[in-house]
Amino acid sequence: MKKIILLGLFSLLFFSLQAQQNDFISSNNQFMIRGFGDVGFNYYDKDGEENSSFTAGNFAPIFLFKQSDRLMFEAELELNLTGESLDIELEYADVIYVLNDYMTVRAGKFLVPFGTFIERLHPSWINRMPTKPLGFGHDGIAPGSGVGAELRGAFRVGTSSLTYSVYSTNGPRLKTPDGEEPEESGMLMFSNLKDNNNNRAYGTRIGWLPFSNSSMEIGYSYYTASSVGNKGGMYEDVGTNLYAFDFSYVKQIPGIVGTVDLKGQYTKSKIDNATYTVEEEPGEFEDLIFNNESKAYYGQVSYRPTMSGSDILKNIELVGRYSKLETPEDSGFATDKEDISVGLNYWLSWHSVIKLNYQNITGEGGHDVVGKINEKAFFINWAIGF
Repeated sequence: MKKIILLGLFSLLFFSLQAQQNDFISSNNQFMIRGFGDVGFNYYDKDGEENSSFTAGNFAPIFLFKQSDRLMFEAELELNLTGESLDIELEYADVIYVLNDYMTVRAGKFLVPFGTFIERLHPSWINRMPTKPLGFGHDGIAPGSGVGAELRGAFRVGTSSLTYSVYSTNGPRLKTPDGEEPEESGMLMFSNLKDNNNNRAYGTRIGWLPFSNSSMEIGYSYYTASSVGNKGGMYEDVGTNLYAFDFSYVKQIPGIVGTVDLKGQYTKSKIDNATYTVEEEPGEFEDLIFNNESKAYYGQVSYRPTMSGSDILKNIELVGRYSKLETPEDSGFATDKEDISVGLNYWLSWHSVIKLNYQNITGEGGHDVVGKINEKAFFINWAIGF
């Protein structure tokens, strides 16, 4: 059934392109560079150990090319100063073709529409916080980007609207004891540029906007891969299923003289159980057996007095966020932690914001952490979209 869906997707694209050959010889080519970046100052207090530093943040140029009204290409580079080095990553690069008013196809490396945070909210000038919610970053429990193909679109249903996305990618890769990080055996790596088996991942997201002004959206996402282990390996038959619910509500309310913005997402990951024999010490092995389920969720609210008569007040925004991450208790990457963040933002323009943010992360476990977690941080961040 999955192969039929994939074949149908590419067949639909092929015949549509054949029918619209003029789109490839258009002389009205357009090229544009957009993107975002940020700089700031960070202060951390981790279990009483303090450190602080100015940061160059990141720079993310986005390249947009329009061949015609139907055919386009987009790509984003992410440049980050990490420690003493510069990391460069291709966030996405894909071809987009508009089939009709209700269908668009894209192929290449694209941001996976699993929930909404990664695809829509992660750019630093759009994210109301300088940090991402727990479990929603590059090392999160859900896909960020993937290499494959997608069919997406939207249509009206009465006064409401429905959006949809159906896609297939190379899928995630399972971390195992013979890999580079054996202590994280059982985790998924989603940056799988080349498929490690002959199985693909399949996903979908359905979004419902019940009001004619599109002020609210409720979304459901599903993502599955029947094989995430290496081809021919002992974990080849391990599969995974993920689902997510997301919510967004943005409304200008005269009674409070401003705009309220609510965002939230709940994600759950289930990977087939397996036994991972890990070498704890030279010659000493331990079998890790655990129920491989993880979940991450966040809720965020912001208020901005956009209807105020004061030019200063209408540019101030108050924001608060709660997020939580739970991973398998008996695994080598076990963690149970929560994040409470509050912030004060000042908008210099619609695409430039200065953020003052306080964050407190508590819990236990996690990457390279043994025992209790008590991390406090203060951020000053200036983010610009261009």
